[in-house]
Amino acid sequence: MFELNGKVALVTGGRRGLGLAMAAGLARAGATVAVNGTAAESAELKKKMTAAGAPWAYFRADLADRDQRQGLVQRVVDRFGRLDILVNGAGIQYRQPAMEFDLGKWDLIISLMLTAVFELSQQAARVMEKQGGGKIVNIGSLSCFQGGWTVPAYTAAKHGVAGLTKALANEWAAKNIQVNAIAPGYFDTDMCAPIKADPVREPKIRDRIPAGRWGEPEDLVGPLLFLASDASNYVDGHILVVDGGWMVR
Repeated sequence: MFELNGKVALVTGGRRGLGLAMAAGLARAGATVAVNGTAAESAELKKKMTAAGAPWAYFRADLADRDQRQGLVQRVVDRFGRLDILVNGAGIQYRQPAMEFDLGKWDLIISLMLTAVFELSQQAARVMEKQGGGKIVNIGSLSCFQGGWTVPAYTAAKHGVAGLTKALANEWAAKNIQVNAIAPGYFDTDMCAPIKADPVREPKIRDRIPAGRWGEPEDLVGPLLFLASDASNYVDGHILVVDGGWMVR
């Protein structure tokens, strides 16, 4: 039920961190994986994807740029013949008090983390409908539910992703396209490194997490395989929180 043999997946933001862990996890489950990132391939990417043992390829594109994200799904289909799974994982972070928040950064974050999610979902759904179905998994955040601090654009984008997930699920469930989201909590990644290194904030965060630790990228693989596989064929519009219990504290 959780095997992905014969499936083709596209993971955006898959060059490192959570995205790379998810891409490698999909490959270990048998999927052929198209990995998208902005920068050139990294040694870590090549090592982990090769070790996963399934066919894969890297598709470089800056998804904040509409010209570069247009046709990305078709590039994957041209290479591998189909697309069964889309993981919208690309994201960035920028912190600044709301009164001074840079509007250029606002436009960049919304373009990458909300508009691109919609555009790629559109591209993928058109392919999936012809194939008889598929899976779209959006990567949200605790910021789908909370306001955060000095991250107004990130929070707005993630709230948007939560709403978009439900809207697309409503329209596409009857087409056998399941649209769901994962909302990670505090994970040990480069994006969270400044907070994890903060001697004041880090203990406060960890003390609130019932599991008593930050998440590791591999902690997302199981939830992703559930939402990307036949195990979730009757799950639509759900936001699966993976946070060690933060939200229930």
